[in-house]
Amino acid sequence: MGRSGIWSKKPRGKAAVRLETDAWVEAALAALEMQGVAGVAVEPLARALGVTKGSFYWHFTDRAALLRAVLAKWEERATESVIAWLATVDEPRERLARLITLGSLSDRTWRIHVALGSAIAEPLVARVLERVSRRRIGYLEECYIKLGEKPKAARRAALLAYTSYLGLTRLRLEAPRELPEGASMRAYTDHVVAALVPPSRSQRKL
Repeated sequence: MGRSGIWSKKPRGKAAVRLETDAWVEAALAALEMQGVAGVAVEPLARALGVTKGSFYWHFTDRAALLRAVLAKWEERATESVIAWLATVDEPRERLARLITLGSLSDRTWRIHVALGSAIAEPLVARVLERVSRRRIGYLEECYIKLGEKPKAARRAALLAYTSYLGLTRLRLEAPRELPEGASMRAYTDHVVAALVPPSRSQRKL
């Protein structure tokens, strides 16, 4: 059966509903990445999925409901899942280094973040961005405290690390040719890690 046949029929059971809803959310995430928040629109997404608009209304009451689902998926995937993954890293310095490296090298991360930043006038987007930033900065602060920094110093270091990430996302949009590529970008990321991540307490005692 072709894709159109799958998505145009009424779903059967919870698994089918979940599959179809996820398909809309994933398609909307891809549109958000490449076209901005304006790309999260029912008709273009229906065409991309090969279905009618009627399929959309099996799962969402309106475009705002889809946008909320997309933002929730982005928040979970780009923040909460990352924090959960980092919890498996025992050494505090390595945990922080991996976090900074991930933010520097992930293409999709910066594209979606820039797209959302460009739509900050939308109250729903603004609330999510504020919550995500607060969560990320708080997590960075916790990482620095576990490295042995005092609370005020940890807060300053967390803000510096996060504003460094935000600055990199903007430069990728505004002047991408100024940034290194390939192996040079990885070397630059190593430089950022060395500048932002102090030695752990055990290393300082050596």
